[in-house]
Amino acid sequence: MQKFFCIVLLALSAGTLAAQNSPDSSLPYKRFPTVPPFKLLETDSASFFTKADLKKNKAVLLMLFSPTCEHCQHETEELLKNMDEFKKIQIVMATTMPFVQMKEFYAKYELEKYKNIKVGQDIQYMLPSFYLVRNLPYLAMYDKDGKLLSTFEGTMKMEDLIKVFK
Repeated sequence: MQKFFCIVLLALSAGTLAAQNSPDSSLPYKRFPTVPPFKLLETDSASFFTKADLKKNKAVLLMLFSPTCEHCQHETEELLKNMDEFKKIQIVMATTMPFVQMKEFYAKYELEKYKNIKVGQDIQYMLPSFYLVRNLPYLAMYDKDGKLLSTFEGTMKMEDLIKVFK
């Protein structure tokens, strides 16, 4: 009887452990594969840019970055060099870093020139936990209906990023 009880207990434990290791059940962005309800403090320090402000029927590239991250700087430079490929895509750049650093980054890359780019500070630290970010830049790509296409951590080649949206 004890052997039977031990076998049942082991089987139940194994099932519980397997369920906890399922990647889809633990990743919020996979459980909710649409653009998350973000709220970013804009560079004017007075207004917020939210999911509701996104234009309908347009693809979205959500980029989590740090203004001091060299990989993020490089990704931004490459994105701007290839802006013709991204002019129909809404680009939202979000950071949790200090506001002053974000403003310097915004000015350095003259991001105000691009109507399809919004930059803001995630003051609620919502996005890093939603995506479980480990490396920056972090890219989340959504189709025109707001459905998740793909995510990527680190520097992504522009030709690969362009392919995701085609």
